[in-house]
Amino acid sequence: MTDSVFIAFQTNDDTRAIVEAITHDNAAATVARFPAMVKVDAPGRLVVRRESIEERIGRDFDLRELHLNLISLSGNIEESEDEFVLHWGN
Repeated sequence: MTDSVFIAFQTNDDTRAIVEAITHDNAAATVARFPAMVKVDAPGRLVVRRESIEERIGRDFDLRELHLNLISLSGNIEESEDEFVLHWGN
């Protein structure tokens, strides 16, 4: 098993700000863009922060909205109202 995690979204206007927030908060993250999908990989841990997304979209954001455009993900999931975290191990 690899220690890399990823999250993939449909490519659309809604996900641009989400991907921008993820890459801002996760310096080691890499983005692969495809015609209908954008995939964000990170070594070991990836954090999606509600506050970072809200700063970019200019409105309140419920992290459950991620699921509207989510294609796939890899890693263990920890969710709260403020963070959606993917990781392997502890």
